[in-house]
Amino acid sequence: MNAVRPGDELPAYRVGPISAEKMKTMSALMRDANPIHFDVAAVRALGLGDRVINQGPLNQAYVVSLLGRWAGGAHRVRELRLRHLGAVRAGDRLRARGTVLDVSEQDGELLARCDVGLDVLGGDPVLSGTATVHVGG
Repeated sequence: MNAVRPGDELPAYRVGPISAEKMKTMSALMRDANPIHFDVAAVRALGLGDRVINQGPLNQAYVVSLLGRWAGGAHRVRELRLRHLGAVRAGDRLRARGTVLDVSEQDGELLARCDVGLDVLGGDPVLSGTATVHVGG
């Protein structure tokens, strides 16, 4: 990896369109029985729109994928703090993004602290937060 500097933009990671069928499969795999992930009628009944809603851990995984692609593997992510701001719905297209805030050395590792987020393209931010990533040393 080339020298990492504050202000560097991480290459955006685009995802989508998000599949309702994959949400249903993930609900089964995760043993997540919340119907908002697979039943449009339940989503409507709760006043949450007319498309099923993606699982939060999957949204977080898109940010981890962004960081791993940039740093050489998800195993390089040392810390991730995210705040959920909104929902991802079936059919949405997403962009995971990041910017290096600062670079420091700790215990022989070169670490980059980054501002990260996940946005619905043409819509609102879904996640925002910070990540610390091993970038060398």
